[in-house]
Amino acid sequence: MTPRVVIAAPGSGSGKTTVATGLMAAFAEAGLRVSAHKVGPDYIDPGYHALATGRPGRNLDAWMCGPDRVAPLFRHGADGADLAVVEGVMGLFDGASGMGETASTAHVAKLLRAPVVLVVDASAQSRSIAALVHGFASWDTGVRLAGVILNKVGSPRHEALLREALDGGGIPVLGALPREDGPVRTPSRHLGLVPVAERRAEALESVRAMAERVRRGVDLPAVLAVARSAPPVEGTAWSPAEAVAGVGREWGPTDGDAPGRAPVVAVASGAAFTFGYAEHPELLEAAGARVVTFDPLRDEALPPDTDALVIGGGFPEVYAPELAANEPLRRAVATFDGPVAAECAGLLYLCRSLDGAPMCGVLPAEARMTRRLTLGYREAVALSDNPLAPTGGRVRGHEFHRTVVEPGAGGVPAWGLTHPERRAEGFVRGGVHASYLHVHWAGAPGVPLRLVAACRERAAARARNGAA
Repeated sequence: MTPRVVIAAPGSGSGKTTVATGLMAAFAEAGLRVSAHKVGPDYIDPGYHALATGRPGRNLDAWMCGPDRVAPLFRHGADGADLAVVEGVMGLFDGASGMGETASTAHVAKLLRAPVVLVVDASAQSRSIAALVHGFASWDTGVRLAGVILNKVGSPRHEALLREALDGGGIPVLGALPREDGPVRTPSRHLGLVPVAERRAEALESVRAMAERVRRGVDLPAVLAVARSAPPVEGTAWSPAEAVAGVGREWGPTDGDAPGRAPVVAVASGAAFTFGYAEHPELLEAAGARVVTFDPLRDEALPPDTDALVIGGGFPEVYAPELAANEPLRRAVATFDGPVAAECAGLLYLCRSLDGAPMCGVLPAEARMTRRLTLGYREAVALSDNPLAPTGGRVRGHEFHRTVVEPGAGGVPAWGLTHPERRAEGFVRGGVHASYLHVHWAGAPGVPLRLVAACRERAAARARNGAA
């Protein structure tokens, strides 16, 4: 199994994104093939990881995909790599609410048998840092804490005090990053960092700055030795083809290998729609589709021969005037009669308006920004047969938004949420499935297979109508 290291922290804001991304970039610039991974559902950090490594950034989510898929998905993403760097989420032991360690960085580290390097914000402590590190090292002996990187160190004297406190504790200090370097410029907004697609040139500079900071302050050979000390893990790599082949018949037709033209699935992209998991197009292709992209900000028509639309997450609220100005594409989406899978930002784009700006009008509802953040893992069951799931089909996903859609758009709710609260969510209207729920399809491969099957059914119906 690929040499690997998990970059964790006692809590959010400690600097693990800077350290993890900087390590990825520094090792890649040194000539190593680096595989980048992110614990949890976050879409934005993997974009920076991809810039750092030149490979897709991939998520490892033990809630949405299940713990048994974490190591196989890791193997799939790390194939051919010399080193894998896994950025953690929140604090090391913070998992899904009310579910113990599930989906925490510690949980994923144990599933990968990966050593952990702890990034500690040392700005307001000296000798107490030894107690903090000792607590994290001893809290769960199933997690191997292999080193510490000190962040926001005030001076050489401060660093010496910290190293003295940690000396003899059994956890080596692998680096120290000074506070006076100033912050790396990574602008944020209401849902986290600004995605790479919105600031590519500046993002490249940010990644280079992270790499330079890490090169100056971290013992890279020592980190590489830690990664190479990870023991082997039994098992095989996840396969998109095997995933769709293993879907049960209860999810409906499984004719991904049916003869005829491969259905064209058009996926929204560009600055307004940046959220997506790397495995989704792989699963669509394994199900028999040809995946193309379109940019709702710039393209005035859907790609030729489009059979289905996938409109994922992103920040349409930031680009509402520009999206509204592209009237030709809004009309094309409004009149499209094939299957549509819309998540979160896609749901907003299908409404009549977003913060007063006209959208596609596929759903008779209005969307608007609020101050309230809706965030968390969800369990859901499909309430009707639709292009993504059969009645009773179960998935796990997450919500992450500061918008509301009102009034209800009619039709049938897309999902009945069963955990952690019970409520209806989303809309199904004909071939349109629109919802706030983000689902990782590696944990529900029946979704892309059913979407492609719906395309084939549509093509067959057209052929029958034409023959008649």
